[in-house]
Amino acid sequence: MNKATYESPLSSRYASDQMQYIFSPDKKFSTWRRLWIALARAEMELGLPVTQEQVDELSVHITDIDYDLAAKKEKELRHDVMAHIHAYGAQCPKAMPIIHLGATSCYVGDNTDIIIMREGLELVRDKLVRVLNALAQFSDKYKSLPTLGFTHFQAAQLVTVGKRAALWMNELLQDLDEVEYRVSTLKLLGCKGTTGTQASFLELFEGDHEKCKELDRRIAREMGFEGTVPVSGQTYSRKVDAAILATLSGIAQSACKFATDVRLLCHLKEVEEPFETSQIGSSAMPYKRNPMRCERICSLARYVIADAANPAYTAATQWFERTLDDSANKRISVPEAFLAVDAILNIYENVASGLVVHEKVIEKHILEELPFMASENIMMDAVKRGGDRQQLHERIRVHSLEAGRNVKELGLTNNLIDLLAADPLFGLSREELSAHLEPSRYIGRCPEQVTDFLMECVQPILKTHQSALIDQAVELKV
Repeated sequence: MNKATYESPLSSRYASDQMQYIFSPDKKFSTWRRLWIALARAEMELGLPVTQEQVDELSVHITDIDYDLAAKKEKELRHDVMAHIHAYGAQCPKAMPIIHLGATSCYVGDNTDIIIMREGLELVRDKLVRVLNALAQFSDKYKSLPTLGFTHFQAAQLVTVGKRAALWMNELLQDLDEVEYRVSTLKLLGCKGTTGTQASFLELFEGDHEKCKELDRRIAREMGFEGTVPVSGQTYSRKVDAAILATLSGIAQSACKFATDVRLLCHLKEVEEPFETSQIGSSAMPYKRNPMRCERICSLARYVIADAANPAYTAATQWFERTLDDSANKRISVPEAFLAVDAILNIYENVASGLVVHEKVIEKHILEELPFMASENIMMDAVKRGGDRQQLHERIRVHSLEAGRNVKELGLTNNLIDLLAADPLFGLSREELSAHLEPSRYIGRCPEQVTDFLMECVQPILKTHQSALIDQAVELKV
């Protein structure tokens, strides 16, 4: 590794080898060659002067790319596609005359981008499924464990630990739907020529429009696509990139919400992310257990959300049939969004698979607030015994304010139950009042909601994508 040159942290610290390969030079340029082979084969089958021998020669040299020669040629020609045509032709002298026949640079460039983005989305989809699987197990395990719900980060009615995890999963399911939609609807650019008119191919096929259309169909089929875009300029619409990065941004948003919730729970000491035996939380404060993994999720998510603006601006500012101001931006913004989301999901799975729940702390926090939450049930109980609802409501309000002062100003425990037991208007003993402090009475249908959600929404997804769950080992680089 050359320590004197810049290296993207997305490569050295965060993204998986799988995602890095998808956006690697080897993947890009070998895909260019596969596209040149598909073009040559289709042209041969449709009657152009391309021979099987030429196609076979091209097929032998898909991956053994002479990068030194390509770099030398690009420096000379100032054109990356022509440089690689010459490098390919040097290995395939018989096929050199027909490489790229009738095509423009976007034939290999844009079609490769679509192929690579689809493979990237498929990897993202598999990682989303693995995160869902980890959260499903967690949610099912803790579906009945009461915990304080929060609105405005103020204590609210009880929920359960598992129900909260179901909320995280529900957003990921929306993201998964988006990813699957993008994968299923992506189309190749095909062979559209310099301004999208297919004029060069119409000339090659001597005015045969059907052969021009069939050329597109055959190339799409060989590259594993159902079809090509119906109309285009020289490029596919850059709105495709904007839509895909919007989908990746959605994943980042969901992951950031999860990580933020866990960071807050870490502060409350209720739930913590995994913390390894020799892990150091702070260089200055040895006792600290900073939620660094969730912080990293939030950090990378912020990058992806901001990065998604790049292809949106690019799509908005394209001129007529094409400009080249998309190129430099696109070759940075698109791969880095994929690499960052890949890293986010790696960390997300790692955290979700190892969440630590501190049940006693959760119980302590519940009992500090539960007397307030039980007040309506207590009031109803007293009314059944002949009390006046309005008078009881006022007395509970007064006692609640006093109990709140005891907690906030004096640092004492919540003594609302003692205050109500001492109030003859209620006519309830401390034991009778304490019977209202059973947390499971205040969680509504949380356990049933989790069970239904897992059975109806999550399990079918996990069953459909079982192959994604075969190898679940996630090793973080740092």
